[in-house]
Amino acid sequence: MPKAQETTLEIDLKALKHNFTYLKSKLQSNSKFLAVVKAFGYGSDACKIAQYLQDFNVDYFAVAYVNEGVELRNAGISKPILVLHPQAANFKKLIEHCLEPSLYNAKVLNEFIKIAVEEKQTDYPIHIKFNTGLNRLGFWENDVEYVVSKLKLTQSVKVKSIFSHLAASEDLNEKEFTENQIENFKSISSKFIDAIGYKPMTHICNTSGILNYPGAHFDMVRSGIGLYGFGNSEKENENFKPIATLKTIISQIHLIEKGESVGYNRAFKSDDFLKTATLPIGHADGIGRQYGNGKGFVTINGQKAPIVGNVCMDMIMVNITNIDCKEGDEVIVFDQNNTAETLAEATKTISYELITSISQRVKRVFIK
Repeated sequence: MPKAQETTLEIDLKALKHNFTYLKSKLQSNSKFLAVVKAFGYGSDACKIAQYLQDFNVDYFAVAYVNEGVELRNAGISKPILVLHPQAANFKKLIEHCLEPSLYNAKVLNEFIKIAVEEKQTDYPIHIKFNTGLNRLGFWENDVEYVVSKLKLTQSVKVKSIFSHLAASEDLNEKEFTENQIENFKSISSKFIDAIGYKPMTHICNTSGILNYPGAHFDMVRSGIGLYGFGNSEKENENFKPIATLKTIISQIHLIEKGESVGYNRAFKSDDFLKTATLPIGHADGIGRQYGNGKGFVTINGQKAPIVGNVCMDMIMVNITNIDCKEGDEVIVFDQNNTAETLAEATKTISYELITSISQRVKRVFIK
């Protein structure tokens, strides 16, 4: 790969294919695959990721919001797109772009049916979400009769799937809780299908669900973080390849005398002579202030360089006292060796937060 000349996020499409192929190998033969590309493709670029995966016969895509789905349609994505958290204000736009809403309470169900009728729709595909323990979005099991009664009064919509979301599928200490969620979902699905008179698809598994609960793959599974290279456990991480490498360069090197400070608020004061390198990346690029003051690090010529002082909006300073380097040298913020998960753990957060925070002003380069 070419050396960085500016702050760049490299996306390895070969690694993406590897992750997709690995996850597909875990599925039951009749289970469809939904790729989650919300949040700008987990910080990568949703349109480019979806275009690539569409060629590998992904069955479905999912986004969080309607505008994300519109961007995919404008980029030529023709596969079905599930919108996981649509807002009623965007329902007409959703229909205009043939997106499929997740409906999760009486208010959004009734509002969508109203819009579908106004737009003269017939059998418009919708997805009904049930809450089985995450307690975030979703109808309750005792809402089945109400939902079905509303659906039987209209020809404007038809249920494409019923689904739920696992709360702790990556944590095997919570296996009993997860298995209870799955059994609850089976019960809800059975009641719903009996009442509605036809069989929509059912799905509950996220990436960790795919890996840890093969008996719950049902008609479809949903994967987000796994596609981007993380398996939510040390064991499974060995089977994945992080697709993103965040690189930058050394803009300037400073010699810091004993007693001098570095950065805003004089958060760092040197107790000895040291050398620092200033890098053109900061909290506006996704490297939050929590990574400052020695908690976060970068890699320069194979050696770790801790972040010195507070992270600035557009820059960070790192300690290079014992590193042989010069201005213009490449710097690795994270890659397949020192992963985003490793860096995130330094501040007690998760890879999801770090990779989705990488600003869209950072140049993306796609490597095939």
